[in-house]
Amino acid sequence: MASQVRIEMNPAGFAAILKSPEVQADLRRRAEAIAAAAGGGPDFEVDSRIGSTRARASVFTATTEGRLAEATDRVLTNALDAGRG
Repeated sequence: MASQVRIEMNPAGFAAILKSPEVQADLRRRAEAIAAAAGGGPDFEVDSRIGSTRARASVFTATTEGRLAEATDRVLTNALDAGRG
């Protein structure tokens, strides 16, 4: 007969991991890879910050050319796979 396993969650530990420098660096690396795959340069920029519960990173269009490229060719949307792995 299998023994029962008891798992006790540690919310403070989870919060520390989600805001850790290692997680921040990984998110930043992934966002930069997405921006580069979309065309990089001045058209797409990366922003990363620590929120109230976790670190986050985002890629956004920074120029009119970037917005036009996303609107017509979906370059940023199509570049999302570059952030995997």
